[in-house]
Amino acid sequence: MPLAKSFEPADIERRWYPAWEAAGHFQAGLDTTKTDAFCILLPPPNVTGTLHMGHGFNQAIMDALTRYHRMRGDNTLWQPGTDHAGIATQIVVERQLDAQGVSRHDLGRDKFVEKVWEWKEYSGGAITRQMRRLGTSPDWSRERFTMDAGLSKIVTETFVRLYNEGLIYRGKRLVNWDPVLHTAVSDLEVVSEEEDGFLWHIRYPLADGSGSLTVATTRPETMLGDTAVMVHPEDPRYRALIGKTVKLPLTGREIPIIADAYVDMEFGTGCVKVTPAHDFNDYAVGLRHQLPTICILTLDARINDNAPEKYRGLDRFDARRAVVADLEAIGVLEKTDKHKLKVPRGDRTGVVIEPMLTDQWFVAMSKPGADGKSITEKALDVVASGEIRFVPENWVNTYNQWLNNIQDWCISRQLWWGHQIPAWHGEDGSVFVAHDAPEAQALAAKAGYTGALTRDPDVLDTWYSSALWPFSTLDWTPEWPEKSNPALDLYLPSSVLVTGFDIIFFWVARMVMMTKHITGKIPFRDVYVHGLIRDAEGQKMSKSKGNVLDPIDLIDGIGVEDLVKKRTTGLMNPKQAAQIEQRTRKEFPQGIPAFGVDALRFTFLSLASPGRDIKFDLARCEGYRNFCNKLWNATRFALMHCEGQDLGFTTDAPFTLSAADRWIESRLQRCAAAVERHYADYRFDLLAREIYEFVWDEFCDWYVELAKVSIQSGDEAAARGARRTLIGILEATLRLAHPLIPFITEELWQTVAPIAAGKPLAENASVMLAPFPRADVGRIDAAAEADIAELKALVYACRNLRGEMNISPAQKTPLIASGNAARLAAFAPWMQALGKLSEISIVDTLPEDAAAPVAVAGETRLMLKVEIDVAAERERLQKEISRLEGEIVKAGNKLADERFISRAPAKVVDQERQRLADFSATLDKLRPQLAKLAG
Repeated sequence: MPLAKSFEPADIERRWYPAWEAAGHFQAGLDTTKTDAFCILLPPPNVTGTLHMGHGFNQAIMDALTRYHRMRGDNTLWQPGTDHAGIATQIVVERQLDAQGVSRHDLGRDKFVEKVWEWKEYSGGAITRQMRRLGTSPDWSRERFTMDAGLSKIVTETFVRLYNEGLIYRGKRLVNWDPVLHTAVSDLEVVSEEEDGFLWHIRYPLADGSGSLTVATTRPETMLGDTAVMVHPEDPRYRALIGKTVKLPLTGREIPIIADAYVDMEFGTGCVKVTPAHDFNDYAVGLRHQLPTICILTLDARINDNAPEKYRGLDRFDARRAVVADLEAIGVLEKTDKHKLKVPRGDRTGVVIEPMLTDQWFVAMSKPGADGKSITEKALDVVASGEIRFVPENWVNTYNQWLNNIQDWCISRQLWWGHQIPAWHGEDGSVFVAHDAPEAQALAAKAGYTGALTRDPDVLDTWYSSALWPFSTLDWTPEWPEKSNPALDLYLPSSVLVTGFDIIFFWVARMVMMTKHITGKIPFRDVYVHGLIRDAEGQKMSKSKGNVLDPIDLIDGIGVEDLVKKRTTGLMNPKQAAQIEQRTRKEFPQGIPAFGVDALRFTFLSLASPGRDIKFDLARCEGYRNFCNKLWNATRFALMHCEGQDLGFTTDAPFTLSAADRWIESRLQRCAAAVERHYADYRFDLLAREIYEFVWDEFCDWYVELAKVSIQSGDEAAARGARRTLIGILEATLRLAHPLIPFITEELWQTVAPIAAGKPLAENASVMLAPFPRADVGRIDAAAEADIAELKALVYACRNLRGEMNISPAQKTPLIASGNAARLAAFAPWMQALGKLSEISIVDTLPEDAAAPVAVAGETRLMLKVEIDVAAERERLQKEISRLEGEIVKAGNKLADERFISRAPAKVVDQERQRLADFSATLDKLRPQLAKLAG
């Protein structure tokens, strides 16, 4: 099929992805005779989610690795799947029901869960459809969902196993409580940001009437649950009061004055209230001092019956206002200060999180198991020993810091959507953990309990099932390793986890803990941690800022009106919407053009450098769209000269290889070696640059032009060699670039490969299954590289001369050259073509009386043979010298200004220094020319 005149990505993408998938090219390799296996796990996105820039970036990296290893012939699996996302999904469905005036309690648990499954079936495929748009190549036939029957069975099995080992327990503990969701949430799902508040100073009278103690609090309503006042044991102000009691205002209860080194004597009055049921630090104090725990809030954050009757039923913030007013009324509110404080809010609902004493299920993180080590210790050991490697290495510190300070993991959630905890409660308070109800009844009977059993209503934290992902997706069974399967044997541990630093705690550490403890194996060998995508100014992408980019919009393009509508829909604040509209119209007056998948993927990979933040600049997409065009046009040139032509495949058609042919072959080998090294080091930015520079700078800008000369030389052996090299290097380059830009390389390879091989392609042949180029050091030709380096210097010198003399690109001019005559004669055809020269005269020495400027390249001196109007040239040079001198003065003054040096960004200062150096270098060349003309 002839190649289209221009590169149109949309049509190519529509055709190739279905063809790849239908042909089964993505399926996992299960050849047990192969020694190498590569596996990568997709961090399972929320089933109700949509693709955002972070997903696109992450998946471009994963797909490049997968395609690379598949082409290397490794058994390869990219394991896809989605997460049921308990809280997020339940919120979506509850909001839908709210709009209909129905609550989940109206439906009941079973009917509500049915509704959630309906929603999952409706929206659950959105993100996988978008992944296909990005050209990703996971084995879709192995797609998993965290609530699939097989994975749910594994969740139950691990829970029962950990419970029987004493590593899961149920207890009443203080947890983060979301009063809107009515569930516990993890520390990692709580966002604490500084807000304006108040610090209330309250006098607590001593019970003996001898005075009072002043405490300061940001939450005066919780004083209704105080069970002590605390001072530092060495604080001389209060040492004599330790052991006495105070009367708690508004309640009349007497509570003790205790001493604890936790108190900061320098902060406030050095005297603090202790509310064990409503503060995490106070809870720890209460345990140390065996204080009673009085909870004064209901689960929806209203005052309960443990508080004075006046406040019962009030919302916590209404109660705060009432308590403050009453304290003021009885004269014990000493003062109120404005105060900045960290307020914890749920990341899903935005409401203030309440420490709440509730019955929850926990994983014991520090308790030794049967082997004498806790699951936390095992997770630390496998990283310390090097079994698991972090890239970049500095993220080991983050991982270790969290595990060394870890608390027991609260794994229960008071939701209806999720894995229901496999525990059954007896009416007498007994608990039976089992795989199913009959087993629970058998356990109860064995224990002598014959009453009714009720299933625990709670579900497991979403991250519990996600922690099992490395082995649950491979169909692990409790009988393993006696009962196994090829995928499990080949792909546990997986090769690398590609993830952002923001879920090292959420997911990475928990997978290590659970996989190591349950299977005895590590979940993955490498953890490649990348930064987070931000906008071009380094700002976090968010709907409220109006700077969100949708990867699909960058692929397909979007008009400015549609983009404005997309960014402002759903915003309640008209002023904010107007600001976002203004920003969008200014930034994208014509909307966003269609860049196509390949340009977007190349952009993502070029940005994947070590660091926390990745600034996404749309201009890069434009540059890499141009790169795709360049590759397309170079291929059209190669086909024009090679298709149907003699490439020397038969013995009676000899070919010779020029220095240019041997040079590009040598450069390909060096490029392939560098690419392999960058894949091993996860330096996708360097990998992208290596391929870009080889394709654009060396193959397209230089070799294609050099090959033209050989093809048109009239020497048929040289022409065969050039055609053979041109098509061969292009075919290898398409294989080299395929993991990064899969669509364009497949389209071009289908036409190029049969010409390069001299025979038709096999049925269903694809570049994605072709061998990845391996460097062959025997084909590195240092002599040819030196020859072409010298040729390049000569051509650059010719081009510089033309530029200095303002000669039109369309005008061919003669050249006089002195130097190594033999080498100049060999280079002459190429120099003529690339330097736009009409002829080259090789002489012993250049004429002394010529007014034209001279260029020096190594041992060679070059001069364009043109008539010069000496007076006009002298005037031109004088003007240019004056301009340069002025620019040098301005740049020098800037760099001498300490305020500029200290305030300007380093990049700007460096640019100014480079400008000064460039001006000076040009001036040094022009002054001798002017002096020569003056003589």
